[in-house]
Amino acid sequence: MRVLLDTCVLYPSILRSILLGAAQKGLFEPIWSEKIIEEWRHAAQRNHDEAEATIVIALLRVNWPKSQVEIGPENKNLFLPDENDIHVLQAAIEGNADELLTANLKDFPTKILLGHGIVRRTPDDFLLELATSHRSEILEIIETVKKEAIRRSGISINNRKMLKSSRLTKLAKFIAS
Repeated sequence: MRVLLDTCVLYPSILRSILLGAAQKGLFEPIWSEKIIEEWRHAAQRNHDEAEATIVIALLRVNWPKSQVEIGPENKNLFLPDENDIHVLQAAIEGNADELLTANLKDFPTKILLGHGIVRRTPDDFLLELATSHRSEILEIIETVKKEAIRRSGISINNRKMLKSSRLTKLAKFIAS
């Protein structure tokens, strides 16, 4: 399954780490465009995280060399409520994405995406579905991400709190059960 990752799921780091952990385990194939990566870099720059973003972006390119979708000139036939997101839809279409993963639901109407054969998903719903069918792998990923977060911050945190702070409330509830 090819899944386009929107900028808002690449930044923040906990969510990105969980998603990329699932991709590393072969649970899905991530794709993105250069413009999505540059939007992420810009967001990181605003939050003084540009150095980390530069390293992670380099690792993305090494670990998933075929994941970057090259998009052509802007397709004038595409429409979204926010014209600044058209490049995301275009990348999903040109990258043959099955799904578009975004937290920005209002700007990616289901009806428009389905017209292009693309399913829009929230990160929480997507990861919940993966956890339902690959529980042990997702739990292992979450534990690894949590350990790294503790190492970097020096602050103890539990899985449920970490997931809730990353707006993964359904996933947090599922793993607690």
